Amino acid sequence: MEKSLKSLNLLFAILFVFAMTFVISKQRLEALKDKTYASTESAEMVQKSLSCLALNVYKEAGHEPFEGKVAVAQVTMNRTKHPSFPSTVCEVVHQKNSFMGKIVCQFSWYCDSAHRLRPVNKQAYDESYRVAKMVLLEDFQLESVKTALYYHADYVDPNWKKKKVTKIGAHIFYE
Repeated sequence: MEKSLKSLNLLFAILFVFAMTFVISKQRLEALKDKTYASTESAEMVQKSLSCLALNVYKEAGHEPFEGKVAVAQVTMNRTKHPSFPSTVCEVVHQKNSFMGKIVCQFSWYCDSAHRLRPVNKQAYDESYRVAKMVLLEDFQLESVKTALYYHADYVDPNWKKKKVTKIGAHIFYE
C-alpha cells in the first residue's frame, strides 16, 4: 500500500512539473511574440525604422549620457504604441501638427531646414545608433520612462500640465 501511494505521489509530481513547464513555456513564447519587433516587419522596414530612431536620438540627445539617449529612444517607441500618435517610428519622428496657424514638429530638429544633413559627429551618431538598436530590436528600457510620452530640455519651460516622471541629463520627461 505504501509503495503504491509513493508511486501515485511521484506520478502527480511528474504531471505537475510537465503542466507547469507547458504553461510557463507558452507564456514565455507569447511574451516573445509581443516583443519581437522584426517578426511583422520586412528587413527594409526595420532598417528604415532604425535609421529614423538613430537620427532622432542623435539630434535630440547626441551629447547626452547613455541613459539620456535611451530615454529619448524609449519615448519615441512609447509613442508608436499610443493611440494619440502614429504607429511607426518614422511617422512619429516626422510628425507635424498645426498649432495656432503654425506648423510645429514633435521633435524640433525635424522642422529645422538643416534636418536633412548627415550627422557631423560620427562618434555621437554611432552611439545613438547602438542605443536605437538596443531599444528597437532588443526592447531595452529604463523603468523610469516606461510611461513617458513627452520631454523637453531643462532650459525651457513649456508650462505643461503633464505629470513629470523623471529628469535625465538635460531633459525632463512626462507622461
